[in-house]
Amino acid sequence: MWRLSLGAFGLAFSITTTAAYLPPLLGRFTDSKTLIALVLGSEGIFALTLPLVIGPWSDTFHTPLGRRRPFMLAALGPMGFCLALMAFMPSLWTTALIVLAFFFAYYVYEPPYRGLYPDLLPASVYGRAQGIQHIMRGVALGLALVGGGFLFHVWNAAPFLVAAFATTLACGAAIVLVREDVAGTRRAFEGVRSYLSRSWWILREERDVRRFLVANAAWEGTFAAARTFVVLYITRGLGEPLTTSSLVLTTVAGGYVVAAIGAGRVGDRFGLAKVIWAASFVYGFGLLGGGLATEWHDWYYACIFPVAVAGGCVMTLAWGLLFKLMPPEHRGAISGLATWTKGFGLIIGPIVVGGAIDIFGPYLQATDGYQLLWPLCGIPILLAIPLVASLVKNEPRGMSAPPHV
Repeated sequence: MWRLSLGAFGLAFSITTTAAYLPPLLGRFTDSKTLIALVLGSEGIFALTLPLVIGPWSDTFHTPLGRRRPFMLAALGPMGFCLALMAFMPSLWTTALIVLAFFFAYYVYEPPYRGLYPDLLPASVYGRAQGIQHIMRGVALGLALVGGGFLFHVWNAAPFLVAAFATTLACGAAIVLVREDVAGTRRAFEGVRSYLSRSWWILREERDVRRFLVANAAWEGTFAAARTFVVLYITRGLGEPLTTSSLVLTTVAGGYVVAAIGAGRVGDRFGLAKVIWAASFVYGFGLLGGGLATEWHDWYYACIFPVAVAGGCVMTLAWGLLFKLMPPEHRGAISGLATWTKGFGLIIGPIVVGGAIDIFGPYLQATDGYQLLWPLCGIPILLAIPLVASLVKNEPRGMSAPPHV
């Protein structure tokens, strides 16, 4: 579990560094916030397309190295190379091309990496495995944000060079330190149309997977919208300084760490779907309540922490639940579909919330419309609760070993 989680550390370090320090880097070339947003938002395009091919392809790509790791190995060099060059490009367009290449490699690596979990681990530890993964992601996020901030002030290229080294080392270790079962050496590529058709067939025929994917789109859209606008809500909507937003984010991060440490064991004991279902009430109604605030009070920290723990439980256990619902022969394809819902959330969540703030801002002058962020984030979480409830009774229990590959 710890060896596999190294891949999550590398991916989180790379994407956090890019999201946090690419905008000021692009600011050297343009004052247009729209252009900067388009470059960063291009991640969603790759998340909506590549996983639908790479995921099912990794189900059929049998090599002496295994099925998943050849794709991860092919993506490893380009990820590190693009990160290392990102800060040295001479113009907006060359920087954008390097960023696009990075996103391409990132989404070649991620779906097969996700598929390794159900391939190599028994279902009885899926919750704990995801907890360990989220601990590593949290550590990577903290190091990239805090350490990267200091490095960026010293030298603009430093965070990207460190990210290139850390990503290559961690994601490479996940390839080297795990072993896949080798079943033949048939390197089949059935064609893009075939893989897209298979993904569509899975959506149509696998009812539980389909329900999970709809819920996952709601979770990812909420997360993407909150991540995009939370600092603006605090600084512009409530008129608080950046120190307040930093403390809020620290509180949220603390809640996610607590969830990552404890949710896995609880989920493995009582059922992942059941824990997600219960946590969703606290998460959803907590977000709804956030829409009532029009000025800041320090006692809000006490309310934010349990909501962050609940949200962390949902996000920590989600993939573990999906692993239990996957037919063994379609693990890569379904991992690709789940990554596709992440891309959907990256695009739709911020657009819906941003549009609502622009439209209703004149009518909610106390916060310039930013208080709409929280109800619009809470509603999808609550709407997903019936879908999760339907999965509680269908979650496989008692499996002690991974199905034969």
